[in-house]
Amino acid sequence: MSGHSKWATTKHKKAAIDAKRGKMFAKLIKNIEVAARTGGGDPAANPTLYDAIYKAKKNSVPNDNIDRAVKRGSGAEAGGADYQTIMYEGYGPNGVAVLIECLTDNRNRAAAEVRVAMTRNGGSMADPGSVSYLFARRGVVIVPKNGLTEDDLLGAVLDAGAEEVNDLGESFEVVSAASDLVDVRTALQDAGIDYESADTPFLPSMQVPLDEDGARKMFRLIDTLEDSDDVQNVYANFDVSDEVMEAVDA
Repeated sequence: MSGHSKWATTKHKKAAIDAKRGKMFAKLIKNIEVAARTGGGDPAANPTLYDAIYKAKKNSVPNDNIDRAVKRGSGAEAGGADYQTIMYEGYGPNGVAVLIECLTDNRNRAAAEVRVAMTRNGGSMADPGSVSYLFARRGVVIVPKNGLTEDDLLGAVLDAGAEEVNDLGESFEVVSAASDLVDVRTALQDAGIDYESADTPFLPSMQVPLDEDGARKMFRLIDTLEDSDDVQNVYANFDVSDEVMEAVDA
């Protein structure tokens, strides 16, 4: 089990009672708008939009908000922002590599907020290319267990390009090449298996183990970065044991 997955799972559990739920909704809506602008407003012909809408619905974003985001992005309705994707690189506590993905309509504001969050939480900015080589885009589908066994899941996704299945406790993580994500997701649908989300995050090729103190500092940095409206995703190459995770959650 990788640190990024356990952290993502922990955050997901807390989402329903998270005071920042409105902020999460806004980021999901932004994803939909950008996907519609990039690939058109028809989810059937735009897999990225399909996955963005699916994830938003799984997180209880109202259908009206989703529909308006699609219309703004596709140009069917006025008011869409000109969002740009910007990647920032840096180091967190204990030398953890951090990749920060922003979707913003104001590059200066995004850069300033990322820099402040990093420097105030034991991190530092790095030159482009300094840490990005440690990460690669991968296809990741999160599948709730709901009585599902690992063998059931493997049987459904192996021929579609899945490379590994990780047990996250209450769910499974199916990892594939980013280019195989749609095939893996479609295989699950064809098998009648419900899934939570299908994304193409950056996953690390190597990880830095953290103790409880290091984990707390790292999570504080991630929380602060994600407080920015411009920060869409934060990726980091840390690893925490189950014991450390339990101590942090206690």
